[in-house]
Amino acid sequence: MNERSHARHVVDQFGTQAAAYVASAVHAAGTDLDRIGALVRGIPGARVLDLGCGGGHVAFAAAAAGATVTAYDLSEAMLSAVVAEAGRRGLDRIETRQGSAESLPFPGATFDAVLTRYSAHHWREVPRALTEARRVLKTDGLLVVCDIVSAEDPLLDTHLQAVELLRDPSHVRDYRVSEWRAMLDAAGFTPGALMASRPRMEFASWIARMRTPGPQVAAIRALQAAAPTEVMEYFHIEADGSFLLDSVLIESRPR
Repeated sequence: MNERSHARHVVDQFGTQAAAYVASAVHAAGTDLDRIGALVRGIPGARVLDLGCGGGHVAFAAAAAGATVTAYDLSEAMLSAVVAEAGRRGLDRIETRQGSAESLPFPGATFDAVLTRYSAHHWREVPRALTEARRVLKTDGLLVVCDIVSAEDPLLDTHLQAVELLRDPSHVRDYRVSEWRAMLDAAGFTPGALMASRPRMEFASWIARMRTPGPQVAAIRALQAAAPTEVMEYFHIEADGSFLLDSVLIESRPR
C-alpha cells in the first residue's frame, strides 16, 4: 500500500528536480514575470511573500524590483536552490521559509503583496491557502495568482487533467478561471485585472523536468493520438507531443 501523504508526494517529485526548475526556460521568463516586477515596483519598500516559490523566479523578479522577499515552499531542496541562485544573481533581500501553502507561519497583515506562480495546481486545499494569504496580507495589499488554467469546456478540461496527472502524480488540478474567481471571492478578495497567455510546452523537456517514467509518457502520447479533433486543435498538439497550455495572471485586492 502507498502510504505517502500528498505533501510527501510533492516533496519527492520536486526535491530532486530543483535545479531543473531554476533553469527551466518556461519558468524563468514571461510577460507574467514582467507584470509582477512592474506591480512590485509600484509598492515602495514592499515586503513580499512568494508563495510556493519553486525555482524562485517570482522571488528574483520581486527582489530585483526592490522588494524584501520571503520565498516559501514545501521543498527544502527547492529553497536551497533558490538561495544558491539568489547568491549568483547578487540578490541579498531574499529569505526562505519552509512550509505548506495552507498553513502560513506568519502574523496577520505581514506582507504588502502575496505572489504565487505555477504552484497552486499542486496545493491540496486552494481555498484554505487563499484564506491564509488573505490573513497575512495587509488590508491595502495585493494578491497575484498566476497558474495554468483549464478550459471551461469539460472535454478539454478532462484531457488536460489526465495528461497532467500522468506526467506528475503530485498534480491536483488546473482550475478554470471561473473556479479561480469563485475561490478568490470566497476567501475575501475582489478579483481584478486578468492577463492571459498560452505557453508552449516542448514535450521532451516537459516530461524531463518531472522524470516521467516511460509507461506514463507512452500513455500521454496514446491519449494525444486518440484525442478528438476539438482537443487536437485547441491544444495545438504537435507530432512530437508538444502543445499549448493556458496560463492566467489574476490581480486581486482584499475586500
